[in-house]
Parts: sequence; C-alpha cells; structure tokens
Amino acid sequence: MKMTNVDIAISGGGMVGLTLAAALADSDLRIAIIEGHEPSATMPEQHDLRVSALSRASERILRSVDAWSGIETRRMSPYQKMDVWEQDSFAAIDFDASAMGQPNLGYIVENQVIQMALWEKVSQQDNVELFCPDTCSNIMFGETEAFLTLSSGQSLTAKLVVGADGANSWLRNQLSIPLTHWDYGHSALVANIRTEEPHQGVARQIFTPDGPLAFLPLSDPHLCSIVWSQPPESADARCEIDDDAFDRELTAAFDCRLGLCHVESERRAFPLKMRYARDFVRSRVALIGDAAHTIHPLAGQGVNLGLLDAVALAQEIERLHNVGKDFGDKANLRPFERWRKTEAAQMIAAMQGFRDLFSGEHPMKKLFRGIGMAAASVLPGVKDVFIRRALGLTGDLPELAKPERS
Repeated sequence: MKMTNVDIAISGGGMVGLTLAAALADSDLRIAIIEGHEPSATMPEQHDLRVSALSRASERILRSVDAWSGIETRRMSPYQKMDVWEQDSFAAIDFDASAMGQPNLGYIVENQVIQMALWEKVSQQDNVELFCPDTCSNIMFGETEAFLTLSSGQSLTAKLVVGADGANSWLRNQLSIPLTHWDYGHSALVANIRTEEPHQGVARQIFTPDGPLAFLPLSDPHLCSIVWSQPPESADARCEIDDDAFDRELTAAFDCRLGLCHVESERRAFPLKMRYARDFVRSRVALIGDAAHTIHPLAGQGVNLGLLDAVALAQEIERLHNVGKDFGDKANLRPFERWRKTEAAQMIAAMQGFRDLFSGEHPMKKLFRGIGMAAASVLPGVKDVFIRRALGLTGDLPELAKPERS
C-alpha cells in the first residue's frame, strides 16, 4: 500500500476535527481525516440523545466554513430565553435575547446534525482525503514529519498530526501527555422528554439537591433534551426504573414547570470528568476539543470551546504557512497553546465556581444564593456581561468567530 504524504493529518472526524479541515478549505494545504465511523447520510426520525447549545460564536464559525446551511436544512432549535432557578429557594435569574437586541441566545442542535453538515462540506473539499472507516494504530516521529500507520495498513506522513479524537484521545495516550483531571462525582443522565406544555423556545435549568437539571428545547414544541447531573448511583437507578416511575421523578424534580413529563427515548448516563492536558502541543502534534480538555456540561460550553480551538489552530497554521514557517514545530505553535490553554482554564474555573456556588443545602448558603441572583437580575450590566461572554460576543476570539470580520 502506497505512502500518502499530507501537510496535516487529523485524527477524528467529529465536529471539532471537521471544523478544522473546513476552516482550511481555501488553503493549499493537503489534509487527511482519519475517522472510524462515517456519519449517516439520512436524518433519523428520532432526535439524537447528544445535543449541543451552539453560541453565537459557533454559529459564526459554522457559517464561515459554509456548514450552517446544512444544519438549517436538517434540524435545529433556536432559543430566545433561558430561565435558571433553585429548587425550594427564591434564587432565580432569567436571560432574554430581545433585551440584548439579539434574535436568540443560541441554538440547540443534535451533535449528529452538526457532524453531518460538516462531513457533507468537507467531503467536497479538493484538499481533503477521508480515511473512513479507519483508525490510527501507530505513530513515529522524524525531524520534520510524523509517520502514521492506520488499522487498514495505510501509511501517512504529515507535518502536523492533530488529535481531535475525543476525551479518551488515542493520540494523547500514545504520547503519554499527562492530564490534570478530577471526577465531578456525578453522571449526566440524558434523554428526550415530551412535555405537557410547550417549551416556547426557552432553555430551562433548575438546581436540585441532586445536581443541575436542564431542559433544552428541540424543534418539536413539546420535546426537550434533558441533561440531569446527579450522583452515579442515582443516574444508574433512574436509567433502570420503568418509564412511569421515571416520569414521576423527573416531573417532581423539575417543579412541574412544563406539566407532566413523558420520556420518549432511551435513557443513558455518562460519567462527568474534568480533563486538562498538560500540553496542547508537542513537536508535530496539537490537541483540540475534548482531546485537550473536558468540562462540566453545566453551561453547555464544551462544544463551543472545541470549535474555537479548531478555528484558532487553523488561523495559526495559515499564519505560519503564509510566512514560510514550520507549523509543526512546537516553538511555532506555542502562541496557539498559550491562547487556548488560557481560554480552557478560565472556562473550567468558571464551571467549578458555578458548581461550588450551587452545592450545599445550608439555609444561609441558599439565602446568599438567592440574594446574589436577585442582585444580578437588577444591577445594571451584570447579566449583560455574563450572557455576552456565553454567546461569544466578547473574549479573545479567532477571526472566524468575531462579530465583524475585517
């Protein structure tokens, strides 16, 4: 089998890896994408269990790489408001897109829809070769290139190998890159739920003694995707009980906010862990997305952070390439690493702060939470600063994510 020479080999053809390739569509760089499972070409009738809350920055990225139309023609749900409250407390806050002069606060989109739209786009790029279904099995390094062997026996050389292969990254493990990590001690129970009352395009999150429970509006006005963070033993038990019992527990936990709830899908539980790679770059290697960091799904920012990684790396690669520098050299990639490590660390710290704020049932702590959220609702500019950051309207953004591109 012949040796294929490329400039960039991307391990992982999920949302983040495909976004990197799409962001380099107009370059003269040769790209290989290695992915184990080709996404379905047809939309399933049932909504996927895994969804993402895409920010305005992510929308701009996906529009810029010409993948947004593929999402619009499939399935997505814009949401105009977000309500957050604590069970058995007066602590509550809401965010409204109209108050900010925005058309919405973002979009709830199934992960498979995002991947399908990107795959459709990237598979048409002249500078991309897809190796699918295939996986990486071995990697070695020379002075100016990396040598990859795939499970099919195919061999590749690349100036840069990018790990976009998820939380259990093969590439990160091969290089024995250390992780700072901790177990949140919770699992996320996910399912699709039909509600008695329509969601009206509002994302809702309640903080319960078990953990936060989010109802994310889907394209059907009575259908929501839930993410229920709770102790692993509770999540496992709730995955096993019958539908009627689960419906009762869920309706009660959600304060019956949308009337009676009825589960319409399987229930799955995923352990929640924070991961932060010590190195985002090595010689001939870069990590992006979940391969570099994973965070609590509390504010739904994981995928947004990964898409920003992808276009930030594409921007740095093009900058280096255009001035004749080696974009696989670790020293040249250090600015990218510092940039994205800072952004990831800030997000991890913010999520931990939220978790700490809403943990504990002591009456005084609940009182302070209530006072704090009430103050945030009325003090000028406080909510605006928070939501503008979450939307991706502020911060150290790559060019493709900025509100106005020069």
